[in-house]
Amino acid sequence: MAIMKTRDRILAASLELFNTRGERHVTTNHIANHLGMSPGNLYYHFRNKPMIVAELFQRFEQRLDAFFTLPEAPLTLDHKADLLEQLLQIIWQFRFLQQDLDQLLEADPDFAQRYHAFAQRSLRHARGLYQAFIDAGILLMDARQLEALTLNAWIIINSWARLPGAQPRGQQLTEQFLRRGIYQLLMLEDGYIAPAHRPAIGALHARLQVPLGELLPGLD
Repeated sequence: MAIMKTRDRILAASLELFNTRGERHVTTNHIANHLGMSPGNLYYHFRNKPMIVAELFQRFEQRLDAFFTLPEAPLTLDHKADLLEQLLQIIWQFRFLQQDLDQLLEADPDFAQRYHAFAQRSLRHARGLYQAFIDAGILLMDARQLEALTLNAWIIINSWARLPGAQPRGQQLTEQFLRRGIYQLLMLEDGYIAPAHRPAIGALHARLQVPLGELLPGLD
């Protein structure tokens, strides 16, 4: 088994701590202590916490860019199911970026600039992905509807983890809660599904749906 390089160990530990404690509550000393190394050893690889966040964000960007890379063959409903699961896995792995996004954008102008460019690129990619499903005859919509769907999907992806009142104070974000967010994303398309594909999409809904009462007891 290959031994993980120190730099990668720092990134893996940082990601774990950011996800479980929240980025704002984790310092470089916490990361060093978690790894059993001296702060000086950590600083040799990363001068400060924003550098760690930037590297993790770069990995997140790479995963999303790969996610949006479309196959040459026409998309199918099997592709759709796989894509939704992939998106859930990516968001879950880097969930601190959704949980702490507002604070990260406010605290680091360089990160905010990078995120703006990432958002613009992701919107173009998402529109291309939806267009591929239109071309495959799975979705039926015009250009105006496509534009609105793309923007609404981006809003859900970026705000679901910080839905006001969704997570009690001090409670960690759960994978089930994120899964419900992916379901909400899928439901945006509900009015545009071609009739021939509705039964299969209904089965996909059932796979992803988490009863809202389990997540927000006040709404059951």
